[in-house]
Order: sequence, then structure tokens, then C-alpha cells
Amino acid sequence: MAPEHDEHPFHSMNIEITDRPKANPTIIEGFPGYGFVATIAVEYLMDHLKMRSIGRIWSPELAPMALIHSKRVVQPLEIFYSDKLNIVLLEAVSGVSGMEWEVAEALVLLYKELKAKELISIEGIGAQVERAEPLAYYWTNQDDKKKALESSGCKTLQEGIIFGVSGALMVKAPKDVKTTFIFSETHSNIPDSKAAAKIIEMLDKYLGLGVDYKPLMKKASEFEDKLKNILEKTREATEMKKSKEPVLPYIS
Repeated sequence: MAPEHDEHPFHSMNIEITDRPKANPTIIEGFPGYGFVATIAVEYLMDHLKMRSIGRIWSPELAPMALIHSKRVVQPLEIFYSDKLNIVLLEAVSGVSGMEWEVAEALVLLYKELKAKELISIEGIGAQVERAEPLAYYWTNQDDKKKALESSGCKTLQEGIIFGVSGALMVKAPKDVKTTFIFSETHSNIPDSKAAAKIIEMLDKYLGLGVDYKPLMKKASEFEDKLKNILEKTREATEMKKSKEPVLPYIS
């Protein structure tokens, strides 16, 4: 039997689901941002939760780049799923600069299409004071989740400016879309393993994932150089597309 295939156009974004998950999943999304905190955390979760691909979010406006990993073509915005935990995870290896509003709206549509119970956005956030261990903050539109988040070690975000997909989602998501944002302090624009580990710790306590965040420090440090390469080539491909110059293949 052929897999189910749904395609939902939404402005310049299409959601394509090839294998529908169970009802009421939790959706976690994180895009390349400050400290690449969300990107590292998403990769770590994928490895430890043994997730499988169930679709993608697609737009012709995405950078024209194919990433090959373990002999497989990785989609720029790929949707993964854990059957055991009923968690949907969006892996973003492509930047979405200029498309943040459309991506936020596509995430809202994905939430409604899958009848999700919560949409969690993870992100690094700049901090003025450097600490031995970064602090984690949260914002949610669900009053009944605040106690669980604070018990996990998250502090309420009192003041701040949120950019990117997280900022767009915070503004655009309707009240009936249950959203939670978890941020970790970071102090530089280079991959921050410590901040990513803090995100994993908070998610583990909040959702009961059963994932040990401690090995992330070693795992992430090995991943950082590769991540820098991927993101740099993505940036170059985007700039080449804008200038309409040919993009050279890249192999590592």
C-alpha cells in the first residue's frame, strides 16, 4: 500500500506528509540561530530518539542545496517522528531568512493538520552575563504548563526581544495553538554546546524523554566543525542564488 501523501500549499510553503503520525503529537522545532543552539539540540534528539522521516516543509525559495548524510539526501526542512514518544521534530539545515512569517504560518498549519497537543520552539538567547552554566527561560500561552516548566528549572522570560521563526511564531500563532518557547543563554555566534545541553536538559525534564543530556558536550563539540561548514555553504548557496551565479558542488 502506497504511503499517504498530503500536500498543503500555504503561501510559498508546502507541507508534505508521507507517513501520518498518531494523533495529538508534540511538535518540537528549532532553526539555525544565535549560537546554533537549536540546531545542535535537534540533531542530538534525532540521534537519541531514533526518529524516522515522515515528510518535509518545502518552498522553492529555500537555498538550492542538497546535503548528503549517510548516503541519504537530507531535506532543507525535514519532519521526523518518534513512535515511542509521539513527538514530531522539525530538522532545519537551511536558513530561512526572509521567510520567517511563512514558516511560522506553516508550523501553525502543521500543528492543526496533525491535531498536535503542543508546539515547542527552542532557541538560543543572548545574555550579558557569562555563567558557568547557562540559564534557561520559557514563555508559554498555557497557564497550566507554567508550574511544570518552572519545576524543570526554567525561569519565566520577563524581558527580551525574540527574532526569527520563534519571534514570528510568538506573534502569529492563534490562541488556540498551544505554544511553548524554551530559550538557553548563549554568549557568542559560534556553536554553543553548553547552551544546547541546557535545552536538552529542560526538554527531558519537561517531556520525560529519557535522554541523557550530559554526553552532548562531547557529541556537540565533534559536530560543531561540520555544522559550521554546512551553514557556511548554505549561506554561500543563498548568496549565489541571489546573484544568479552558478554554485559549485561541495564534498567533504
